[in-house]
Amino acid sequence: MSVAKTILTIGTAAFASGVFALSTLPAKAWEPSHPIEIIVPAGTGGGADQMARTMQGIISKHNLTTQPVVVINKSGGAGGEGFLDVKNSQGNDHKLIITLSNLFTTPMATGIPFSWKDLTPVAMMALDEFILWVNAEKPYKTAKDYVDAIKAAPDNTFKMGGTGSKQEDQIITVALQKATGKKMIYIPQKGGGAVAVQLVGGHIDSSVNNPIEAVAHWRAGKLKPLCVFDSKKLDYHDKIAGDLAWDSIPTCKSAGLDVEYVMLRGYFMPPGVSKEAVDYYVNLMKKVRETPEWKKLMSDGAFNQSFMTGDEYAKWVANAEKQHEALMKEAGFLAKTN
Repeated sequence: MSVAKTILTIGTAAFASGVFALSTLPAKAWEPSHPIEIIVPAGTGGGADQMARTMQGIISKHNLTTQPVVVINKSGGAGGEGFLDVKNSQGNDHKLIITLSNLFTTPMATGIPFSWKDLTPVAMMALDEFILWVNAEKPYKTAKDYVDAIKAAPDNTFKMGGTGSKQEDQIITVALQKATGKKMIYIPQKGGGAVAVQLVGGHIDSSVNNPIEAVAHWRAGKLKPLCVFDSKKLDYHDKIAGDLAWDSIPTCKSAGLDVEYVMLRGYFMPPGVSKEAVDYYVNLMKKVRETPEWKKLMSDGAFNQSFMTGDEYAKWVANAEKQHEALMKEAGFLAKTN
């Protein structure tokens, strides 16, 4: 073998060895390379909006990601605008959507071409509660007082405010109507924040707002909680208004209203995103949950702090879809199909 050929052979072997060494280096974990969008399929001031913006602040304050987080409200069409935006963002690893029950109710009520199966599940952050609220100046001291007043009045005397039409607030209102045997006037708003303002102003008689949407008005002495639509009382003991805490509120069931309802607060991504990106956001959300600001939000809003990811989360969502289909059918809210 010539000297030149020997050198070439050694060089080729060394090059191959180098390639092998490089190929065995661990791949760098996925990280976002530009701003992260969180789509809110509801108006400003509501529970989903508040949770998304709290997370935005936590991520920024604690430097939990190298990229900024931008929150965008897309509430058109009962949130359909937001869902279709994310559905059509195939493979976008920098977009998430925070969900509420309109994940199910909007496509069922409107017939828009969307299903939660079009998205990629990321994580359940919590379950949200519903409370029957009245203006603090009204004479009702208990849920039974309010129910008795509804029963004693003609149909359509009392006005219930809620987020959107044919969504969770109106589903609960229909259940309340069945329990009282009287019709109510349902007045839809763009978000829970607007609903609370309407109740404070006396433009409606009641609401079923989430705790976080009305707590500031309760603390200020403007609103009064009558009962919670859950099977058990809320497990939060810190005083909110005077000597009253979240666990001071009785269940609606104990007041003779056999109605229970809790709502998802979770995240999804567009279809076709990478597993590495999903894992990144799951880990990001775990870090968010450990912060004092998040724990304060959970306490202020009396959230059920259930956390799920992966198959467990997808299974929960699938079951919730079936439950909502039954509720929507019973309320007469399903879109007509040809």
